[in-house]
Amino acid sequence: MSPGRADWGVPDSHIFDGPRSRSGYRINKMCISLTKAANREAFKADEEGYVVKYGLNDEERRAVRERNWLRLTELGGNVYFLMKIGACVGHGLYRLGAQQRGETLDEFLATRNDKGAT
Repeated sequence: MSPGRADWGVPDSHIFDGPRSRSGYRINKMCISLTKAANREAFKADEEGYVVKYGLNDEERRAVRERNWLRLTELGGNVYFLMKIGACVGHGLYRLGAQQRGETLDEFLATRNDKGAT
């Protein structure tokens, strides 16, 4: 899987297409399980045990542990599902976006009201 697909016209982006969806199945399945309160509590109580239960491999577990949202996206995580982890650990959408752009939260927030912000 390439880091960015030029044929999509979005260089350096990780388009959530069929192959990426299949590669991220375990991550996304685990994330969607966090819609249930009992699962969120289990995740918070024993994060490592929880991700192992969903079969995440070493690289996927490391990305969850490090809150490496960009890497989770590269591994096939869907941002809407990754938000379930973020909600459990107090990381909102803007924090995820800032990290993926290589910016601090304050730098990222400063761009949200700029004309042409994307």
